[in-house]
Amino acid sequence: MRPARPLYPLARTPYPTPIMSDTPAYQVLARKYRPQTFADLIGQEAMVRTLKNAFAADRIAHAFVMTGVRGVGKTTTARIIAKGLNCVGPDGTGGPTTEPCGVCEPCRAIAEGRHVDVLEMDAASRTGVGDIREIIDSVHYRAASARFKVYIIDEVHMLSTAAFNALLKTLEEPPAHVKFIFATTEIRKVPVTVLSRCQRFDLKRIEPEVMMAHLASVATKEGATLATDALALITRAAEGSVRDAMSLMDQAIAHGAGETSAVQVRAMLGLADRGRTLDLFDLIMRGDAATALAELSGQYADGADPMAVLRDLAEITHWISVIKINPASAEDPTTPPDEQSRGVDMAARLPMRALTRMWQMLLKAVEEVALAPNAMMAAEMAVIRLTHVADLPDPETLVKKLQDSPRPPSSGGGGAGMAGGAPAGGVTVHSAVRAPSAPMRGAMMTAAAPALAEGEAQVYASFESVVELIRTKRDMVLLHEVETSLKLARYSPGRIEFEPTPGAKADLAARLGQRLQGWTGARWGVSVVSSGGAVTIAEARDAGQLAAKAEAAENPLVQAILTAFPGAKVTDVREPEALVAKAAEAALPLAEPEMDDDWDPFEE
Repeated sequence: MRPARPLYPLARTPYPTPIMSDTPAYQVLARKYRPQTFADLIGQEAMVRTLKNAFAADRIAHAFVMTGVRGVGKTTTARIIAKGLNCVGPDGTGGPTTEPCGVCEPCRAIAEGRHVDVLEMDAASRTGVGDIREIIDSVHYRAASARFKVYIIDEVHMLSTAAFNALLKTLEEPPAHVKFIFATTEIRKVPVTVLSRCQRFDLKRIEPEVMMAHLASVATKEGATLATDALALITRAAEGSVRDAMSLMDQAIAHGAGETSAVQVRAMLGLADRGRTLDLFDLIMRGDAATALAELSGQYADGADPMAVLRDLAEITHWISVIKINPASAEDPTTPPDEQSRGVDMAARLPMRALTRMWQMLLKAVEEVALAPNAMMAAEMAVIRLTHVADLPDPETLVKKLQDSPRPPSSGGGGAGMAGGAPAGGVTVHSAVRAPSAPMRGAMMTAAAPALAEGEAQVYASFESVVELIRTKRDMVLLHEVETSLKLARYSPGRIEFEPTPGAKADLAARLGQRLQGWTGARWGVSVVSSGGAVTIAEARDAGQLAAKAEAAENPLVQAILTAFPGAKVTDVREPEALVAKAAEAALPLAEPEMDDDWDPFEE
């Protein structure tokens, strides 16, 4: 049984009425002061002049691509172009212009982002060919209310390859009422086939002087007071980006409650005091490790990030190096006069070799701090290393000092003789060890072998050719045993007599004879004698190295180096000819590949 319907409708709880405020929502400075005309754009005079001439001569391209770093006005320029193309003037009779009125309906609709004929697409979120297909299908229809239908594609480099290919034909021959404007920060990722169909404009970073003047103008309009040093810090942190500078100034105004100093901006950005960073840099370059560590600890206690301190040191190193090359670069409007004078003084005192060494070590230190479990410990170790090498002389100064110092008396000999008859002072032994004339003793390990053919006997005329044969066959085990365990007593083509070393394997003679017979096709007689063997190849090679090192140690300049660096020793001796030959072998061949003149690519 249904319940009786009430006579009166049930009372419903009304939804709370939202409280509407007449106060407009706060708009950040980057949006509030976004340029609305070409005259408002700062730092892009070349692009503005080109576009103004194109509009005046009615030579407006059908596609533009704007490229540059973040926050320099790429999308803003695209919207200004769209307004200029569709502006009708206050009286509704105007044509395309580079000075849109901003009061007509198309200008206001485009500025507010609600114009039906100006379509702005974010390629970062719409990357597929389906999104481009929608554009291709809609370009054939004329604009609903504007003069031109404008498609603005932001971050166009993020479109897929298929999307780019789908857009090519329409981009090359669009209808007369369609304009494309692309914006990207990665111009190299845009296909060349797309770039060739567009007029390209490279928006440059804003110069520090222009940026500081713009920030001061905006701060005056907002009724805020920012110190010149504070504006310089914001400009340096923005790195030429207007949007970054405006956002940082917006934050600085809120941080300073209307009056902002450089100290407050530095604290807001987490930067160390540049003056104290210069002090730390000076202490490091003077090699004062204790005071430098104390200064680093003081900056860390005041809230400075160790990574930021090292980056500031690297920035100062680069700045002083540039001043040393070009003193006029010290006159930077973002740098206070006292810091400029300190930079000029350091550039005059510090050698370029020390600065480049500082730069390389700081780059390594930044990587270590990023990976270290404790950033402060890694930064302290980096400062200790930097102060340790700061006062080390460069190689040129060291050699000059050693040459000017009194040389110790040299011994009469020119170096010890080389064991086994090797030449004194040699580095590498190439000739075979000379066999003694002692009579053969011991039993033959193989049966008497017939002599090699005349041609083969000439090929294996020396024992060195036998060693080279083993090396060519890549029998590394046998090669090692021959070089270290075989003391050659007598050699003739087809016959080898040797005295084994105490650690030689018992079957060395048999294995050597079998390998040579298999490689040459002739029987070799390999026998073992009890005495009369010369030094091994390895001993002769080592003796040559020892003799070369001994001769090098007798050099007065080397003796001076060993005296200046206690504990140092000669580890290797290299001949200039060997270094040149090695470099020539490592060099890439420059010969062009040979091509057959009769080759026909369509033959197959």
